[in-house]
Amino acid sequence: MRTTGGIRTTSTTRAPVGSRTRSRPAPTRRTVNVGTGPAKRTAAPRPRALTGRATVLIVVFVALALAYTYPLRVYLAQESQIAQLEADQANQRKVIADKQEQLQKWKDPEYVRAQARAKLFYVRPGEKMLLVLPDPNPAASTTGSQPAAAPDRWYDTLWNSVRAADEESQN
Repeated sequence: MRTTGGIRTTSTTRAPVGSRTRSRPAPTRRTVNVGTGPAKRTAAPRPRALTGRATVLIVVFVALALAYTYPLRVYLAQESQIAQLEADQANQRKVIADKQEQLQKWKDPEYVRAQARAKLFYVRPGEKMLLVLPDPNPAASTTGSQPAAAPDRWYDTLWNSVRAADEESQN
């Protein structure tokens, strides 16, 4: 090192012209072991799949998911309950409207008279009531033949078969 006027200068030695120091180092040569067999590979350590930060992040997400499941389930149950109650309320409003309509009909005296005539067979004074009873066996009256005899009761049929068997055994 030389000092000239307060400035230090360093002397450097120049590298030979054909050297490769500027761009990149010279490639290294592998030596081949003759007679010892193939070169053995060394196992490089594999990087871990999950880092510590990733593990903590996953644990936080799982904890949040577990924390939100119960309130979400309660929310969905309440939503379905609200929908059910609204449907029930709409049905009740329809029933109330029908009942109010019937009440308006029953407030009309002519409707009350018509219902009394139809259901209770009421007549006004001076009117004669004609009541037509339906034929109990309409098929027999249209053909003109006698109605068929009623079938025997099961116990009559059983008793008659016992009698018939007894008569055969006595003969």
